[in-house]
Amino acid sequence: MRTEASPRAVLAARRQFFHDGRPEGPLVASLLPEPILRSWRRCAERGLDSAALPRLEPMTAQELREVAERHDKLRRLCRPEIESLYADAMQTGCVVVLTDASGLILDALGNADFAARAARVALRPGVEWGEGTTGTNAVGTAIVEGRPITVHGAEHYYDPHGILSCSAAPILDPFGQTVGALDLSGPAAVDHRHALGLVRLAVEQIEHRFFDEDFQGRRVLRFQNERELLGTAREGILVFEDDRLVAANRVGLGLVGADWSALGLRRAGELFGEMPRADGTAHLMHTLVGGSLFGRFDGVSAPMSRLTRPAGGPRPGAGPLLRPSDREAVSRAVRMVEADVPVLIRGETGTGKEMVAHEIHRLSERAAGPFVAVNCAAIPETLIESELFGYEDGAFTGARRHGHKGLLRQAEGGVLFLDEIGDMPLGLQSRLLRVLQEREVAPLGGGRPVHVDFALICATHRDLRALVEAGAFRSDLYFRIAHYTLELPALRDLEDRLETVRALWRRLVEDERLSLSERCEARLAAYRWPGNFRQLVGTLRALAALAEPHRPVEAELLPPELSEMAATPPPALPAAGAISDATLDALTVEAMRRALDACGGNVSRAARQLGINRSTLYRRLFIA
Repeated sequence: MRTEASPRAVLAARRQFFHDGRPEGPLVASLLPEPILRSWRRCAERGLDSAALPRLEPMTAQELREVAERHDKLRRLCRPEIESLYADAMQTGCVVVLTDASGLILDALGNADFAARAARVALRPGVEWGEGTTGTNAVGTAIVEGRPITVHGAEHYYDPHGILSCSAAPILDPFGQTVGALDLSGPAAVDHRHALGLVRLAVEQIEHRFFDEDFQGRRVLRFQNERELLGTAREGILVFEDDRLVAANRVGLGLVGADWSALGLRRAGELFGEMPRADGTAHLMHTLVGGSLFGRFDGVSAPMSRLTRPAGGPRPGAGPLLRPSDREAVSRAVRMVEADVPVLIRGETGTGKEMVAHEIHRLSERAAGPFVAVNCAAIPETLIESELFGYEDGAFTGARRHGHKGLLRQAEGGVLFLDEIGDMPLGLQSRLLRVLQEREVAPLGGGRPVHVDFALICATHRDLRALVEAGAFRSDLYFRIAHYTLELPALRDLEDRLETVRALWRRLVEDERLSLSERCEARLAAYRWPGNFRQLVGTLRALAALAEPHRPVEAELLPPELSEMAATPPPALPAAGAISDATLDALTVEAMRRALDACGGNVSRAARQLGINRSTLYRRLFIA
C-alpha cells in the first residue's frame, strides 16, 4: 500500500538524493515511499540524468501499427475499461494510457487539453515509458515492481515529468505473465486520490475477461468466500487440465494460499478437500488451508474420467451424441484438416456443426493454434468484409484507430470456421476465393497483402448445390470448400431417440437423485425437435432446474408445444430414401412458421422456443 508523502517532503528528498549526493541517507528513506526510493536508486545506477529531458524517439506510424497488431488481443480485452476510464478522464483533465509489457504506449485517450501538454513530455502512443528509458514513472515502475503504484509530481525521476500525477497497474495474463499496464495520468496540481483505485478495478475487470476465451475443453473453477461475488471480477478463477492447475487469476491463487509457481505443478486434490458438483450451480467447498468457499464449474465441468462420452463426441450438453459412423467421419475430417484440405459440415440448425468443428480442431495438429469462428449470417453485410479481411488506419469513417487485423489473420496457425457460409454475400465470396487461392489477405484501405496460414472448415444448413444453380453461390468457391463434406443427422432421424434423451440427461445432470418419468421421456423422444439438439438440450436444462430429488419430472412440466403434440398426431414423414434436401428445408421452414404462429407473430419468442438465432428465423421466413 502506498504511503503518502507531502510535496515538501518529496522536494527535500530530491535535494538530498540528487544535489547533496546522499542517496543512502536515512532522511531520504523517511521522506519517500519505499517503491519510489527503490526506483530512484535503480535509475541512478543506470546513470540517468534527472535534470535532463529524456530523449525519446517515437515510433513511425507504420511501426506503431505493426506493434498494435501484435497486441490486438490485449487492446480488444482492455477496450471496455479504457472507454469507461476515458469518460472520467474527459471530466477530470486526465488521459488513459495502455502499454505493452515493456511500457510502450499502445493507446492514449482522454482530455484533449491535458493530452497536448502531456505530449510535450512524450506521453503519447509509440513512446516507451519503461523505467530504464523514462526513469521513475507509474507505468515503468509498476511493471518493475509488479504492483499498482502512484507516482506524483516530483516523485518522477526526471524533473520535466513533475507536471504529471500518474497511477498505473500491471496487467497479468492467466499464466502470471505481465502483458501490459494501464495508467491514468493527469496534472500534478490536481488531486487525483481516487485514480489508483479506479485503475486497479479496471485491471481486475481486464484480467477477469481473459478467462472468457481460450480455455474450451478445460475445467474452469470460479469461486469466492461470498456467493454474491461469483460472476464478478472479484471471483477467484483456477483452470485445470487433467486435474493439474494450468492457469489462474491473482484472486484465485490468494484464496487457496498459492502463487504463480503452482501452475503446472499443483493438482486439484492438493488445493481442495472436495470439488463442487458439475451442475453449473454454486456449492460449498473447502480448501486444504482451512477456508470455506462457494464454487462452480464452467465449460467441461466434470473430471474427464467421469464422462462417458466416446472419443470425438460432444462435450456435456454442448451438442449431439455422435453415432459410430459420425465419429469415423470426424476422424477423416481431422486428416483432411491436417492435409490442408477444406472441410464442409452440413446439417440443420442445432445439429452441432460448430461443436463438431471445435472437435476437429481439438483432435488435429492445429490444436495449438486459435479457433476463430465467424457466423456469416450474424455479421451485418456492411461490416462483414472489414471484419473478415481487416482494414488500414482511416480506411473508412468509423474505422478503429490504427486499423483492424481481421478475423482471417487472427486464425493464423489454427482453424478458421465459417458458419452459415451459404449466407455470405456474392461479392465477398470472390474475395474469399482469392484468399484461399493465393493464401494472402489484403486489408481494406490499400494495405500490403499479408500471407496467411489457416485450415478452413465451413458449415451450412442450406443446399449449396441448389444455391449454385440459382446463382446465389459461386460454383468455383463451392468446389474449393467442398472437397470433403461431413453430414450431420437431424435429431428426428436418429434411430433410438429415447436413448439419446437419456444419454443427454445423464451428461447434463450429475445429481443421480434427479430423473425423468417414463411418460416424460417418451414424450421427449416422440417430439420432432425442429431446433434439433440445441432445442433438446435447452429443454432438458429447464427440466433439470425444475426437478426435485427422488421425484421424477412428470410430462406436465414439459413446454406447451410438447404437451400439444400429445393431442395432435405428427404429420406423416416421406418414405425413407425420398427425403431430399428440398423436403428437409421445407419441413424446417414449416416448423418455423408453426412456431411463429403459436407465439402470436413474436419473432424473438419463436426463436427462443426453437433454439435458434432471431436473425436466422427472420431471414428464413421473411427474406429467403
